[in-house]
Amino acid sequence: MTHIQELVLKIHSRCNIACDHCYMYEHADQSWRDRPVVISEETVTQIGLRLFSYTQAHRLDSIAVILHGGEPLLVGPTRLRRICEELTRILSPVTTVDLRMHTNGMLLHRRHLEVLREFGVKVGISLDGDQAANDRHRLDRRGKSSYEKVLRGIELLRSPEYRHLFQGLLCTVDVANDPLAVHDALAALEPPRIDYLLPHSTWDNPPPPGNTDSPTPYADWLLRIFDRWQEQGRPMEVRTFDSVQSTLRGGPPLTEAMGLASSDLAVVETDGTIEQADSLKTAYDGAPATGYDVFHHTFEEYVRHPGVRARQLGIEGVSEICRRCPVVESCGGGLYAHRYSTERGFDNPSVFCADLRAFVDGVAERITDRPFAPAVHDPGELRFAQEALTRELLVIMQYRTTTDAEWTAAWQLLHRLDESAQTAPAFSEMLTHSYARAALNRGLDGPPRPAWLASFLMAAAARTRTDATLAWEHPAQQLHLPTLGTVRLPKPGRIEVTAEEDGFRVRHAEGTVRVRRGDGESEHWRPLQWVENGLVIDDADPFRHCFPAPVTDPLDLDERELFGKLLTRAYEIMDDRLPGWRSDLNTLVPTTVTPLVKGAGMHLGVHAPGALGVAVDVAPEEFLLHLPLLGRRARLAALRETTELTAAGSRAGQLLDDVNEFIGAAAFQDRHESPDTEARSIASKRAREALQELAALPERELTESGTAVADQLRTEWTEMDAQT
Repeated sequence: MTHIQELVLKIHSRCNIACDHCYMYEHADQSWRDRPVVISEETVTQIGLRLFSYTQAHRLDSIAVILHGGEPLLVGPTRLRRICEELTRILSPVTTVDLRMHTNGMLLHRRHLEVLREFGVKVGISLDGDQAANDRHRLDRRGKSSYEKVLRGIELLRSPEYRHLFQGLLCTVDVANDPLAVHDALAALEPPRIDYLLPHSTWDNPPPPGNTDSPTPYADWLLRIFDRWQEQGRPMEVRTFDSVQSTLRGGPPLTEAMGLASSDLAVVETDGTIEQADSLKTAYDGAPATGYDVFHHTFEEYVRHPGVRARQLGIEGVSEICRRCPVVESCGGGLYAHRYSTERGFDNPSVFCADLRAFVDGVAERITDRPFAPAVHDPGELRFAQEALTRELLVIMQYRTTTDAEWTAAWQLLHRLDESAQTAPAFSEMLTHSYARAALNRGLDGPPRPAWLASFLMAAAARTRTDATLAWEHPAQQLHLPTLGTVRLPKPGRIEVTAEEDGFRVRHAEGTVRVRRGDGESEHWRPLQWVENGLVIDDADPFRHCFPAPVTDPLDLDERELFGKLLTRAYEIMDDRLPGWRSDLNTLVPTTVTPLVKGAGMHLGVHAPGALGVAVDVAPEEFLLHLPLLGRRARLAALRETTELTAAGSRAGQLLDDVNEFIGAAAFQDRHESPDTEARSIASKRAREALQELAALPERELTESGTAVADQLRTEWTEMDAQT
């Protein structure tokens, strides 16, 4: 059961403008007429107490409370302050209170903003674009334009003292408006986010068709904005666009209006009535009602309501037509309210079905890179592409950390290593180190890591015999130099590392550690162990925790020697029983092996190309059975990191995985001392079926690179099948 994460709190039930597309006043449900104009202090307190119990019982880290209406600013700054203060007082002992407001912005004056700043209330403002677009629907109660007053409110919100409260703009789509004029007007206000909202409609009351003969006017309208947004360099988030791109790439939906995520929202009206999503007011009179209120019911009761549960069923909660649709993960059947018809209730696709399909397909096509990548046919090109990806991540980190002096000094050394004809080849090889990518990916989500970059570059300098010195604040008692080993320090603090012709020196607060090339383990130095053919046992890199199983602590000398013998024996068996496996196009050969805890088996690292995790108790014979299949997965993952194989969101991606896996499973039986012929036959049959399904898809589902991979797999299966 999904917990409530957002509460829409109606603090005023009237509005100072008369939007003719408003679901609250102009659509089927008219329950606002019987509700108090303003929420009472008693009701606010009771809501707070119910939320207190709910968040405490379910240990919620935060709860978003969205102050809503009508027009919430009509309560005035004094009452607004009391509402924010009461909710904060009750809830802050048990959770983080994330206060927000959805307003038309006309009354957004400094007195209101001072209250909002005091309580950190983030503000979203409704604006339908340029003045011509906005005045089409959003006139005040005297029939006059609301535009200039809203702009004044936005300009005040954008001022330096309040800018941090600006959450974004919400725009209701009208395809009669010029989409580029709408978007450019909104973008000129520099919002952190824009939400484009389809007009609330049902099968009983379909949306306006617009001024064209297109069967998908809303998709066309949104895609024109998508293209402009791309041209502008995506200067702000656009939630609908970001959500579709996220789901096409296998991520979560970012909006209630699209995707299969469970509803996590409740609404409380000015009288304390607990209702479902406001958008249901467009379906029929009473559609959002639950029969519950905060004085007699808990939020636990609310989440068990059949209407709420119906929006938490994922793909089982959409119509049969939607379940068969290839874009259902992105579309999600559309907004729940938009599925309604008198005849079938909510068991329909969205009334915007054709538009949503065209929009998702249009975005998928626009974000898919179709040209052929040489890495598909050449392992050397794949290594080069992986190196290029690491370089891209380094550049991203550089742009984020240009003011850090330690990072800047390290970056200068990077340029020196990369530009010298003597050091560049070895430095390029260093960039393919498995855990460099893992470190950089983790750095994208946190503060800059100058200590990691400095350590990485000093290791590169030592490997290339380059005279270089860097100094930095080191946050740990271990200085790990990737691919080399670990220096034990007396304590965290400032260090200076110097690379020399025959090794390196580390100066710290209590002395200097001198390490010469080839030195074995000592009190202050622990080198990594290298096995034959350039394979390193890395049990010390701080970023090696990237496997779906726990890594071991650094091994002692005896354990490392035993583990090294295991790997050597495993590779001897591989070479004897599977000649030529190292040059197999379909296999990515590991370069780094990290010990995993007993019983963990063998695993690939995540965002760590060439990294293989191996349990310390794995038998050498297991490599023959499992390493080729892991190598197949690693190769496909590496290709996907560097090139597009399929149109975004296409089922072709899963089919490529299936074929790859089934061929690997059949080959597994061929390597087994006691092969299961039935299992091999089943795997081969499933590979053939997946290949047939792949061939039946439209050509555009595969890129040029994806077509080449599919051809490789088809050839491999044909050759394998001929041997049976």
